[in-house]
Amino acid sequence: MPLLKTPRNKALLVILRTQDRSDVSFRESYEELKELTESALIRVLGAIEGNIHEPNPRYFIREGKLEEAKNRAKQLTANVLIFNVDLSPAQARNIEMLLKVHVMDRTGLILEIFGRRAKSKEGKLQVELAQLKYLLPRLGGLGKVMSRLGGGIGSRGPGEPELEHDRRKIRKRIQRVKEELEKVEQHRSLIRDGRKKKHFMTVAIIGYTNAGKSTLLNALTGAEAYVEDKLFATLDPMTRAASINGSTQVLFIDTVGFIRDLPHDLVESFHATLEEVRESDILLHVLDASDPHAEAQKAVVEMVLKEIDAANKKTVLVLNKEDLLDENRKKFIGSMWPAAVLVSAKQKVGLEALLERINEVCGSRKSQGKNNFTWSRHATI
Repeated sequence: MPLLKTPRNKALLVILRTQDRSDVSFRESYEELKELTESALIRVLGAIEGNIHEPNPRYFIREGKLEEAKNRAKQLTANVLIFNVDLSPAQARNIEMLLKVHVMDRTGLILEIFGRRAKSKEGKLQVELAQLKYLLPRLGGLGKVMSRLGGGIGSRGPGEPELEHDRRKIRKRIQRVKEELEKVEQHRSLIRDGRKKKHFMTVAIIGYTNAGKSTLLNALTGAEAYVEDKLFATLDPMTRAASINGSTQVLFIDTVGFIRDLPHDLVESFHATLEEVRESDILLHVLDASDPHAEAQKAVVEMVLKEIDAANKKTVLVLNKEDLLDENRKKFIGSMWPAAVLVSAKQKVGLEALLERINEVCGSRKSQGKNNFTWSRHATI
C-alpha cells in the first residue's frame, strides 16, 4: 500500500548540499530526486537549492531557507516539499507545522515508489515491513506525512493513549510480517538447494536502478519481465532458465535495482530477495554505459554489495545501452573498463560475447564457434 493515500501530485524539490557531498554528487542529486519524484507519479514544479554546513536540529535547514521554500511553494501552488536528504521525524513534523505543507524526505519518497510497484505477496510484505519501520517513530505528528493517520492541515494529532495503541499495533504487525518473511526465506532456501542438486548455475543480474536489468533478462532468456523507463520499475525478482552450448544450464535471476544511500531498513526488509544475490554463482553487474554518472553508479552498487556481504562474488561487468553511444564514448568506456562486455539489451547486440564470458567464468568448456544459445519461455524456476 502506498504511503500516501491521496497522491500529493505537485512538488517543490529541496536540494541541499551537505558537507559529505561532492559537487558531482550534488548535481546528480537533483537529477535523481526529480526522476524519483516522477516515478512516484508526482509532478515536479520547481526546485530550490541550499548549502548546509551543519544541519539545524529543529528544521535541518535555517528559517530563512524555510521561508524561501514557503514562498516558492505558494507561488508554484505546490502541495508537497520533497527533500533530497533524510529528515528526522521531529524535523519533518516541525517543517510541516511551520509551513503548513506536506513534507517527504528521500527515504519516504523511495518507500512511496516501492509501495506502488510491489506486485507479489513477497514484494508487498518486504515493502510493508520497511514502511512500518519508517512509520513507527513518526506517529506523534499531525499525520501529514502518512495521510491515513490524521486529519487535514492544522488538525490536532491523536492523544497519547491512542498513539501508544497505534505503536503497539504497528509493533505487532512488524513481528507478524517478519515471521511471514522468514517463511519466504526458508522456501527460497529449499528452492536453492534443489537447484544445486540439479547442478544449475545461478547468475544474478544486479545494477543501479534503470540500468536495463529486466531488458537484459528478457533478451537472454526470452522472458517477458516488465520493463519501463523509470526508477524501480520492477521489485519482484524473476528467475528464468537458459542453456549455453546446449550443456551448461543457467538460471538468470533479475533483482531489485540499487541506488545511492539505499535506506538501511529497505535493505534489511529485502533480506530474502537479496539472499539470491549472495547465494548466486556469478553476478552480472549491468551498467548504463550512456549515463554520464556511470562510474559513480558502479561505485554505489559495489558499496551495496559490500553491505550485503556479496562483494567477493565472481562478477561480469556488462556495459549496457551500446545503441546510445557514439564512437568517442565507446572508446572512453572501453579504456576505463577493458574487461567489460559491451551490449545493447534492447537491440540484442553483444549477447553471444556475454554468454561466452559467462561460460568462461562458469569454468565450462569453451565452445568451438558460436554459442548454441537456446531459451525456455515462461519457465520460472
